[in-house]
Amino acid sequence: MNQQHQEDLAHIRSMMERSSRFISLSGLSGVFAGLSALIGGLYVYELFKSNGMDYLNDDHRLYSTNLVSELFWIAIIILICAFTFGTFFTIRKSRKYNLPIWTSATKKMLFNLSVPLLAGGIFCLALVYHGYFGLVAPSTLIFYGLAVINAEKYTFSDVKYLGFSELILGCISLFYIGYGLLFWIFGFGILHILYGLVMFKKYK
Repeated sequence: MNQQHQEDLAHIRSMMERSSRFISLSGLSGVFAGLSALIGGLYVYELFKSNGMDYLNDDHRLYSTNLVSELFWIAIIILICAFTFGTFFTIRKSRKYNLPIWTSATKKMLFNLSVPLLAGGIFCLALVYHGYFGLVAPSTLIFYGLAVINAEKYTFSDVKYLGFSELILGCISLFYIGYGLLFWIFGFGILHILYGLVMFKKYK
């Protein structure tokens, strides 16, 4: 009888978890988002070299209008790739395990995620507008970390570790202006890949 009660309680907890949290998120989404950021970051590094800028040794970088515009579109492409991979693997996982995607938990997670991201995006555009390019990479890491932490209550609790890691990394990079690309590659690239692999192994 006790075993039956335990099984019933476990089933109830599982149902509550499904109804209150977005659990279709796939670890592969993080892996491929990280790969997109890693490839994009390395491309930007090569772009600096092709423009005669030694990123690791040149402390006085001059960003032309064309270069800033190209960096902006590279960031948009990386964002689109990460979003596409995330959507693809999420849909694939939800179909595999017969999980609903568009639920109240999904809406709440997206809202809590998007508010800090939108504020961070506007803040970064203002930095670019005023020429504070060195603060853009740290700011993206900080606002992204805050967004992930804010959305954690509506999805897997493990994502908060990624959020805090991004937040801490962004705060550290504020004191190493000029090396933001390296922090950005590590935060959005390597950390995402490691997080995705751990999540995929744990929740596959």
